[in-house]
Amino acid sequence: MSRCWGVLVLLLLSGCAGPSVTKEAPRQMQVAVSAEQTLDEALALLMEQGYVITQADGALGRIDASLARPPGYRLEVRVEDVGDTQASVSLQGFRGGRTLPADVVEPLFVQLQGRLAR
Repeated sequence: MSRCWGVLVLLLLSGCAGPSVTKEAPRQMQVAVSAEQTLDEALALLMEQGYVITQADGALGRIDASLARPPGYRLEVRVEDVGDTQASVSLQGFRGGRTLPADVVEPLFVQLQGRLAR
């Protein structure tokens, strides 16, 4: 009986000893173009970079995409209207259920900024 308690205590403690997971906040910016144009440019950029679009909904301002080659990232793009000629765009990446650090998605974010500045 005491052996069962010992195993139970070890199982409970092993759950506490796992690595802590910190959730990265999505990269976010406001742009001086409409939400529709921002969504279109983000969609075109992701496709050019080899992402497979798994969901795109203009009414919701949402794009979900997966990289078709290793390392197999998954991206979420969210676009919201801020005004008639402004939008807020956020980009967040995932791999294996974990949030990617900002420096991994930063190059895409910079490319999107460049496209929207034209």
